[in-house]
Amino acid sequence: MAGQDWFEKDFYATLGVPKDADAAAIKKAYRKLARQLHPDANPGDEVAERRFKEVGEAYAVLSDPEQRKQYDAIRTMSHGGARFAPGGAGGGGFEDLLGGLFGGGGRSGGGQRVRFSTSGGGAPNMDIEELLRQMGAAEGASRAGGPGFGGFGATPGPRRGADVHASTRLSFREAVTGATVTLRGAEVGQVTARIPAGVKDGQRIRLRGKGMPGDPGAGDGDLLVTVAVDPDPVFGRSGDDLTVTVPVTFPEAALGATIEVPTLEQNDGRAEVGTVRLKVPAGTPSGRVLRVKGRGVRTAKSVGDLRVTVQVAVPRRLDGDARAAVDAFASATKGEDPRAELFGRARG
Repeated sequence: MAGQDWFEKDFYATLGVPKDADAAAIKKAYRKLARQLHPDANPGDEVAERRFKEVGEAYAVLSDPEQRKQYDAIRTMSHGGARFAPGGAGGGGFEDLLGGLFGGGGRSGGGQRVRFSTSGGGAPNMDIEELLRQMGAAEGASRAGGPGFGGFGATPGPRRGADVHASTRLSFREAVTGATVTLRGAEVGQVTARIPAGVKDGQRIRLRGKGMPGDPGAGDGDLLVTVAVDPDPVFGRSGDDLTVTVPVTFPEAALGATIEVPTLEQNDGRAEVGTVRLKVPAGTPSGRVLRVKGRGVRTAKSVGDLRVTVQVAVPRRLDGDARAAVDAFASATKGEDPRAELFGRARG
């Protein structure tokens, strides 16, 4: 923020708050005005758009305690209200103080005051920003033990724009492949951004330079987006691994089989359901996890696996030959107790 702007603009009037308003009152006023003047609520209204920017500028200064303190000091000085000791013994007036910065003295021997202007004509002649830079330099010299004066803070240098926080919600499959989202907020208006592939639920993404604008040369702030990911009815996730539970028949689990299981393919930024063949070893129990390398979530840094949990499907009803086959199996395995080992471990 340039010093000249601070002399000319009344940020309190822009927000409609008194000069002694606390931070909560300033924030409340800003939010109310930002909602009223937001471009989405006033399409094509140039006056509302200009006021929206003015309100954002005022809030950026008054919401920052250090900037507000500096702004108040500069505005007080511009209205002749700076607190200096009166001229004469023990202290000089405001003109004496400024005159000393430029080697001329505040008053001549006959008591004539030195005048400082912000436009052409007169000597010395400089604009407000140069004046503030001189004052800041004098303050720095004073602190270092050199000539100068105390009581003024140096003019703030270029300030980086403030970061802005936002949130968005993605489906599970959008989070796997990445998605382009449009975010809207009072501070930054409408922003279109790309959420990278592999984002996790609750993860915060930093979008560089998408926050509040900063002073020239200082850089804009960032947009920090917290992502919520909805669950998927089929797939889950563990780190960068995709997880899926696949039912198999008893013969497939007992005798072994090669089956097809679903997976997610990342195709040109979209998630498509594909298939992958998986070998189920003979004697695979329900609950065993089998792994397919490289078929999980792809991020910029890594590729996860597909983890398949085998679930042996038990028929709810058996008729005819199926029941007879199961009865025959039960007779053939009579005397085997799959729980014997469990009780042995329980009894120590």
